[in-house]
Amino acid sequence: MTASAVSRRRFNKSVGALTIAFSMAPLAGTAEPMTLPGSLAKNRRLNAWLRIDADGTITIFTGKVELGQGILTALRQIAADELDVTPAKIVMVSGDTAQTPDEGFTSGSRSIEHGGAAIRHACVEARAILLALAAEKLGVTPDKLTVVDGAVTSGDKRLSYWEISVEAQLHRHTRVGAAPKPSDRHRLIGKSMPRLDIPAKVTGGASYVQDIRLPGMLFGRILRPPSYHAALVAFDEAQVRKLPGVVTVVRDGRFLGVVAEREEQAIVARQGLARAASWRDASSPPAFQDIYARLRSLPVDDHVVSRKGGDTPPSVVTSSHSATYTRPYTAHASIGPSCAVARFENGRLTVWTHSQGVFPLRNDLAKALDMDVTKVRCIHAQGSGCYGHNGADDVALDAALLARACNGRPVKVQWMRDDEFGWEPNGPAMIVELHAELGEAGEIVDWSHDVWSSSHTTRPQADGCNLLAAWHLERPKSPGTPEIIPQPAGGGDRNAIPLYDLPRHRVTHHFIRQSPIRVSALRSLGAYANIFAIETFMDDLAKAARVDSVEYRMRHLDDERAFAAIKAAASYAGWQPGLPGGTGRGRGFGFAQYKNSAAYLAVVVEVEVHRRTGEVHVRRVTAAIDAGEIVNPDGLVNQTEGGIVQAISWTLKEQVRFAADRVTSRDWSDYPIIAFPEIPEINVTILDRPGEKSLGAGEAAQGPTAAAIGNAIAHATGVRLRDLPITPDRIKGVFG
Repeated sequence: MTASAVSRRRFNKSVGALTIAFSMAPLAGTAEPMTLPGSLAKNRRLNAWLRIDADGTITIFTGKVELGQGILTALRQIAADELDVTPAKIVMVSGDTAQTPDEGFTSGSRSIEHGGAAIRHACVEARAILLALAAEKLGVTPDKLTVVDGAVTSGDKRLSYWEISVEAQLHRHTRVGAAPKPSDRHRLIGKSMPRLDIPAKVTGGASYVQDIRLPGMLFGRILRPPSYHAALVAFDEAQVRKLPGVVTVVRDGRFLGVVAEREEQAIVARQGLARAASWRDASSPPAFQDIYARLRSLPVDDHVVSRKGGDTPPSVVTSSHSATYTRPYTAHASIGPSCAVARFENGRLTVWTHSQGVFPLRNDLAKALDMDVTKVRCIHAQGSGCYGHNGADDVALDAALLARACNGRPVKVQWMRDDEFGWEPNGPAMIVELHAELGEAGEIVDWSHDVWSSSHTTRPQADGCNLLAAWHLERPKSPGTPEIIPQPAGGGDRNAIPLYDLPRHRVTHHFIRQSPIRVSALRSLGAYANIFAIETFMDDLAKAARVDSVEYRMRHLDDERAFAAIKAAASYAGWQPGLPGGTGRGRGFGFAQYKNSAAYLAVVVEVEVHRRTGEVHVRRVTAAIDAGEIVNPDGLVNQTEGGIVQAISWTLKEQVRFAADRVTSRDWSDYPIIAFPEIPEINVTILDRPGEKSLGAGEAAQGPTAAAIGNAIAHATGVRLRDLPITPDRIKGVFG
């Protein structure tokens, strides 16, 4: 299997299709105001989303990409249901700057909400066009037609989509008003279906970008500086060129790379690069132990992101409570190191990449290489481990720089493990301070939330060039300005605005523009730390009010869907108020609506804590999730289970260590993650709501699970720990 062969077949099919040629450009003279769902607002061409093919299939184009979340399977279900064809007739093409609509990044749990809504609307409209044309040809009204797997019938008269597709006018802008099927007519939406991406993964097939093999392909490796600001003072290139299999050595400023005929030769040659290079180090950053004091000392931009209740203080306050929480820098720790394949041919660059945003990456590659963006093509290929902004974009530029020196031969570059840990963008460290005042009945009458955080997005963007190697070139490019992600999504302040119905609150984001180490998006962004803080604080307030923690939450909510999720999780877990604590066994509760607008998730975690060793064993997790109308229940369960497992790992184990202008966590011994024997029993209940808007769910579990673990540990030990991760050393430190 070669990625180029697959790509050419797809491209050639588009040339031979029975619809008018594909175009991404907007039509002139169509500036009327529109309200279109999801990603359609920026990609209004109907034929940008689907094509009726001559071979009896329908191709669906999506800018959303498969990251292991099963999204292509779910999007295919949506398209097949609205078009009245079997899923087998749907061909999915995703994340290709030459073929698919630009939907930005596959991030923020928005693929079903935005991409799915766009595909649904486009398919509804295309079906209406096809049926109107079929009705005209068959001499009946559209309501007299029946469609089964693309066959349109009226009595004994029959046509198919493929017979009439040449005349179907899909080369136009989508229009407002197309109504999707009511939920009671769905045949596929709401049913679990086998994932498109799983067979190759479980049989050892060619599934990932790491598996790509192209004719004449070479293999590259990169040598990074020993620290962020180290200067290259000497380099013996001839020494490296003598090594077996070496095709070329690339030096451009501080960027060093080697290309060899075979991968093992490239790995050996990288070691040769290290011997041949001399660096002058520059180091002054704070030690790891000082990081939170360091964050507080950095300049900040203060933003009040939400305020309620005015300046009048509450009339009765019986007690006040304050707490501070910290979250460390966290790595993506992708199991498969970042990888890309690039080919320069006739002045054009093609890159196969597991980037979450092929269009923004294409723009940054063009900037870094001083190329016309129209001569750069990025094609998504799955990567073995991606949930946020890891090294996928960076390695694409690495591969391009090496391929540029290889006379048209493709080059595959895979990072080594120490590259991944040492140079990927990390999830930012954060500090959260909470303060609450309680009234006579223990109710919350005032609430303040202060969060200190760096930017949670330094992805490729319009400003600057956010690719690692671009900063190391002889003529370096400047990185983009760190951005605040505005509410309602938020970045460091994501989920900082309380969902609870409080008479007064004030939420302030202390935005740190410069970070001591490289940071960007990690799954759930600031929601993980903010929900951990809010939900563990709620347990402390419930204890102060002498109210069961589940009941306490419900007293402060005015949202029936929140009630339903909380009740379901508590019921399925057999929640019992008033169980004694401090026994070494505990259970805890956590709840949130992700981004206050996406999926609701409530979770109960049961733990055992060994005081002597400080070890925490999560034994059982019970969760209830409401993500609106569910497309693929099995996919939603998988996403939720994966989020729970990752949250356990983050909460009990993961933290990036660094010193002297470099990350020092460079392998699995320095950065342990959860192992298979540590994974608990997990039970997920779906609260399906057919007919409701589908809500993003891929990142709903992280915050509530972390909080439930923290609350369970507090219940088991009688001691509240507020610094993440809750490691054995921290637990032993409490008990001496």
